[in-house]
Amino acid sequence: MGLLWSEGVEFARGIMSPPLLRTVLGQPSWSFESSHVSANLTQVGGHLAPVVFRLGEKTVSPYSVAPWAEETLGPGLPPLLHALRGDFFCAPFGGNGTPWRGERHPPHGETANANWSLDAFEKSDSRVTLHASLATTVRKGRVDKFLSLVAGHTAVYSRHVLSGMRGPMSLGHHAMLKFPEVPGSGAVSTSRFVRGQVLPMHFEQPENFGYSALKPGAMFRSLKKVALATGGVTDLSSYPARKGYDDLVMMTADVTLPFAWSAVVRAAEGTVWFALRDPRVLRHTILWMSNSGRHYAPWNGRHSAVMGIEEVTGCFHLGLAESVQPNALSAAGLPTTVRLNPKKPTTVNYIMAVAAVPKGFDRVAEIRAVKSTAGGAAGVELVAESGKRATCALDVEFLRGES
Repeated sequence: MGLLWSEGVEFARGIMSPPLLRTVLGQPSWSFESSHVSANLTQVGGHLAPVVFRLGEKTVSPYSVAPWAEETLGPGLPPLLHALRGDFFCAPFGGNGTPWRGERHPPHGETANANWSLDAFEKSDSRVTLHASLATTVRKGRVDKFLSLVAGHTAVYSRHVLSGMRGPMSLGHHAMLKFPEVPGSGAVSTSRFVRGQVLPMHFEQPENFGYSALKPGAMFRSLKKVALATGGVTDLSSYPARKGYDDLVMMTADVTLPFAWSAVVRAAEGTVWFALRDPRVLRHTILWMSNSGRHYAPWNGRHSAVMGIEEVTGCFHLGLAESVQPNALSAAGLPTTVRLNPKKPTTVNYIMAVAAVPKGFDRVAEIRAVKSTAGGAAGVELVAESGKRATCALDVEFLRGES
């Protein structure tokens, strides 16, 4: 494919030329990199993948890319499905099948479907930042996307700023990881949660050639023991599992924590992927376990061993209307929307990172900020259920910043 320069972009003095817009796995994308991370952002929907993290001589590429990425899909599918990969920002988060006060948003919002514009690209010895923006039309406003890579850090720092919009909004991140096709090859865990529930209705419908395994509406206190629709329980902390089914659960974080986290350990590879967020901004974690449970286009049973680890404020995956309406979560005092103020931009910060873990590191039990890591820089310490420990250089204070 030919390489195209982005058009209509103004770059400040001292800021380097924009990256080339080139086709990566079927999608025009901007590529950028630091000493330890190489990343690609799609123009359509702002999907972040592939992303390659370098851990010494080892490389880790944790994010999924839809198996149909380079196919020509049939008509009527949203741009989201054409680009589907990695992590993308959703506003409003959810299917959005029901309009709200005349607003008809596409699935996961314009932020996951529309064309982003590249506004700036800054690179120094210590940091690379790509700045893209989107003028929304369904609810008029602007969303700015800042993706930063820091020298020496195996992390992506993501900041989204929503401005000019008024009223309630469901929003969040939609990270998707690809697991090895080996049952139980990933160990999944999250920070402490105060409420866990399976989606109250069937996630997939057999009459539509979709299949789910979990008991609708089942409450749980641990990922290791969640009710099955056929009776008995299953362990959601070990994945891939339940081949032939797609399921969805949601957990509400404990807001007393300094930050909330989600993590996946791949013991055989000696790596861990983890994400950090402010639980007062993104209240819930959705786990979408997609393991060949959808047999309709474009899925056709081939979307397997993928887990969406989605940090959101919303009512499950349902959309804006359902998140605004009274629901069991909001009735319990657990917010399912963020209220936007056109006079005060709303900032959503999120960190995704990868680290090496020692032999015997089984599943993350705790992540805490530390002043010094093995390399001497500030970061986080990850503690396993087995007691093994690992550290990762990281700027945790980023979660509290606004600029």
